[in-house]
Amino acid sequence: MRRIVAASGVGAADVVLEIGPGLGSLTLGLLEAAEAVVAVEIDELLAGALPGTVAERMPGRADALTVVTADALRVTTLPQDPTVVVANLPYNVSVPVLLHLLATFPSWRRGLVMVQLEVADRLVAGPGSKIYGVPSVKMAWYAAATRVGTVPPSVFWPVPNVESGLVQIVRREAPVTTATREQVFAVVDAAFAQRRKMLRSALSGLVGSSAAASEVLVAADVDPQARGEMLEVADFARIAEQLDRAGLAGDVQA
Repeated sequence: MRRIVAASGVGAADVVLEIGPGLGSLTLGLLEAAEAVVAVEIDELLAGALPGTVAERMPGRADALTVVTADALRVTTLPQDPTVVVANLPYNVSVPVLLHLLATFPSWRRGLVMVQLEVADRLVAGPGSKIYGVPSVKMAWYAAATRVGTVPPSVFWPVPNVESGLVQIVRREAPVTTATREQVFAVVDAAFAQRRKMLRSALSGLVGSSAAASEVLVAADVDPQARGEMLEVADFARIAEQLDRAGLAGDVQA
């Protein structure tokens, strides 16, 4: 846990958002380094026990912790604006939770999350990779993501059947585009729904035909015979722009 805190770069001025604190091992480490920690925990029993754990083990820092009992996928307000996210994300919902946090709380500019190793690799994958897909592109919309370490199953209790990966996140500006994020993401979803199809076929459902999709793609300076796995996030943004100009934006709302 200290290794994770150190790698996150959390400092004395940071307000950390932690998701799924569980028994509080990482929470204690974060409280040693940060100004404050806001912990979002869906389990009422664990959420209720966490303040007592901190009060017992770090009484001088108990006031720096705020526990929010809520589903991280649904939380839309926090008692403090976080500057950094550090979390061992629940593996079954790690990508939706991470994308929700990125979209909902723009105040945090960097983060370090632990996810299943396979998911970590997908989040950081680039165009042309076999594992490049929807999580990769949507992450790239918000931030640069880098895998900075692995964590063996033996450090967990109970011991899982998978390895874990540490992903460092650094916010950056979204691509310059007249399309909305929802429009761009809808194109991304369509492109990878059947990833082995050429884009002119994969996007035909959005515009009515393969020929119409080809026209949109050519206008966006994208090869209609390319596959989604070869495109960068800016390419998807240009496609969404062309759909908008063609009056098809209403058909691609996410």
